[in-house]
Amino acid sequence: GHFVMPTVVDRLPVDHRLCRDELFVPFVAVADVESLDEALSRANRSEFGLTAGIFSEDPEEVRTFFSAIEAGVAYANRRGGATTGAWPGVNSFGGWKASGSSGRGAGGPYYVQQFLREQSQTWVE
Repeated sequence: GHFVMPTVVDRLPVDHRLCRDELFVPFVAVADVESLDEALSRANRSEFGLTAGIFSEDPEEVRTFFSAIEAGVAYANRRGGATTGAWPGVNSFGGWKASGSSGRGAGGPYYVQQFLREQSQTWVE
C-alpha cells in the first residue's frame, strides 16, 4: 500500500489537478480569494461535491455558504470529529455532482427508507 503524509499546499494554479480532483488522502490546497462569493464560485466550479467547510465568525457568511455551496456535506466552524465532515450513523454522508451516484446520502436516519417497499392495506370485516 501507499502512505501519504498530511500535506498543506498553497499557491497552486487554480486549474492544477490537485485543486480539482478528489484525492481521498490527507491533502489540502489553500488559495487566496478576495471574497466569499469568489470562494464559492471556485468551489462550485468543481465537478465534485463531496464535502465543504467554512470557518467564520459572521452568521450571515455561514448562512450564505450553506445556501450556495454545492456539496453533499457542509459544515461550519468544525474543528474536530469525523474527518469527512459527517458523523456516520448520525447524519447522512453523500456527495453531489460526480461525488455521488444515487443522490442519496448514506448513513442518515432516512437512508434505509429508499430500500423499503411501501404497501397500503385495508381490511373491512
